[in-house]
Amino acid sequence: MIIRRLASSLLLITQPDHAALAARIMRRWRDDDLARSPRRDDILYAIEHHDDGWLDVDRAPLVDATTGALLDFITAPETIRRAIWPHGVARLAHTPYAAALVAQHALHIYRRNRDAAAWHSFFDEMEALRAQFLRAAAPATLDALLHDYRWVRTGDVLSLAFCNGWTEVQTDERGRSAQLIGERLVVTPDPFAGERVPLAIAGREMSDTPFASEADARAAYARAPAATLSGVAAGA
Repeated sequence: MIIRRLASSLLLITQPDHAALAARIMRRWRDDDLARSPRRDDILYAIEHHDDGWLDVDRAPLVDATTGALLDFITAPETIRRAIWPHGVARLAHTPYAAALVAQHALHIYRRNRDAAAWHSFFDEMEALRAQFLRAAAPATLDALLHDYRWVRTGDVLSLAFCNGWTEVQTDERGRSAQLIGERLVVTPDPFAGERVPLAIAGREMSDTPFASEADARAAYARAPAATLSGVAAGA
């Protein structure tokens, strides 16, 4: 779950909804070689479904048992964060190249944990799944996968910045930068050929108060009103 702090409340956005927004952004991407890639459809499918492993977890909020605070995708227990990725990759087995891209995404976002003993089996499993689905996607190669993964990461970061309200400048490996200014996501240099890309994502608005239990949070989430964030992505 993504938890965006509003003036006096919290907006909860599911990870799969964030991923769908990432794909909508990247479908409008006109720069570099994404538009011409023979694997474009699979890349966009991976972007749209890269967080499908969170589908079951995000049916209700997680709660810190000590403080009663809601937990987002960053502060969720490590056991949950490790477990969702094999499930998410398996959901994409019918599109093996997309499955391999999502396995690479898991390896990338948790790369700083590679030396931690509790994470060793996670990296072994995700590397095995990446290899398995890459073989199924032959003649695609690991070099091609790593090249194409950049688009998954770019879409993920842009959508996360908008959904979370991150105002820090975000950068990628190609020297591109993005910054959320108000509700305008400004990307430099412009990858949208001068077009403005509408951004909208729905969530549920909840009070910013501690909860006695996950059951209480689940009940509050079920009756929480819907709310929509709207904005635009555009070149500088």
